[in-house]
Amino acid sequence: MARELHYSSKKSGASTSSIAPRLLISLLCLASLLLCFSLFRNDVASPSLTYSAAPEKINGNCNHSDGRWIYDHSVRSPPRYDHTCKEIFKGWNCIAGNKSNAIDILKWRWKPYGCNLAPFEPLQFLENFRDTNIGFVGDSLNRNMFVSLFCTLKQFSTEVKKWRPVGADRGFTFVKYNLTIAYHRTNLLARYGRWSASSSSGMLESLGYKEGYRIDVDLPDGTWAEAPTFHDILVFNTGHWWWAPSKFDPAKSPMLFFEKGVPVNPPIAPDAGLDKVLTHMVSYVEKIARPNAILFFRTQSPRHFEGGDWDQGGSCPRLQPLVPQEVEQFFSVAKNGTNVETRLVNQHLEKVLRGSNFKILDITHLSEFRADAHPSTAGGKRHDDCMHWCLPGLTDTWNDLFISHLNGIKLRN
Repeated sequence: MARELHYSSKKSGASTSSIAPRLLISLLCLASLLLCFSLFRNDVASPSLTYSAAPEKINGNCNHSDGRWIYDHSVRSPPRYDHTCKEIFKGWNCIAGNKSNAIDILKWRWKPYGCNLAPFEPLQFLENFRDTNIGFVGDSLNRNMFVSLFCTLKQFSTEVKKWRPVGADRGFTFVKYNLTIAYHRTNLLARYGRWSASSSSGMLESLGYKEGYRIDVDLPDGTWAEAPTFHDILVFNTGHWWWAPSKFDPAKSPMLFFEKGVPVNPPIAPDAGLDKVLTHMVSYVEKIARPNAILFFRTQSPRHFEGGDWDQGGSCPRLQPLVPQEVEQFFSVAKNGTNVETRLVNQHLEKVLRGSNFKILDITHLSEFRADAHPSTAGGKRHDDCMHWCLPGLTDTWNDLFISHLNGIKLRN
């Protein structure tokens, strides 16, 4: 942290007065040179040393989720895994996709205020969590995190067997350590599917609904319904699909919520439906989870679309992290911008999870800065991918945070 230097001056007679004019001229020349240099550098991309949101804390407990990004040429060089890991989805492989800042992304290190968040030690993790099953349950952003963990561990334990628990999209066992990690894909956590009006005059038909999506708020999606009975550690997420008008169009294909097999009456909005789903799913998991299971709910991963949403020509051209003022412009609920769902989802999560057995894995704030770390045009889609993250990349830090929490729990136990 920079310190101010305070100088005191003393009278020293004629010698001081003769030096003063020359010193003044020298300072003016130096200022002119610095001005010219700054103008010359104005259009050259150069990472600043830190992107910070608040002064560093000296006392008190450390909050790993609150800190700043520090640019460090030595960080992750070489990276903890590289782009040849076959589990990396092509659209997230920014090095292979020739994204211009793909390597630079890795040189930013998250520094919490008042403490450090070191990269986790893969061999130590494998040893500490022998005979353990870890499940990631959620949308493709949880797959992003799952792939990061798999690729890191595979660098240190190459004897891997593909094995999927019931309902899992993908899964692997590190044979030497009998450690299994798996990803269970689910968009809403709850079971859902297409709904069309029937010939009988039901409640929804009487209100004029002809089609939409039926979401059973009290029934878990079959892809993960058995996961809590198998996994010792679970990381859940949901959020992106709840604010997806291109999928759940309020007029053409609205979300229609059912509870105990019948429509919720009167019909409720998606945000109220999210509360119901979260309440039921938290209760369901807590009832059937294995004894001493460790349950996490990951907070919302931020998007960084500028100039419109993904289907409106939005893009994410940044090559450096945002500064704090820009973060607020992107994500302030009051401004109600393109990416506002990030903090809205978190409000729902915090309300429902309060008092539960779930621990909150808060990755939101540290990720809000990283507008530079998405695949963008390198994702290979017709539109910029400003939602998922490059691999290697930001989700490596998510796993550092996740495993730091796990180590702390193991130490306390």
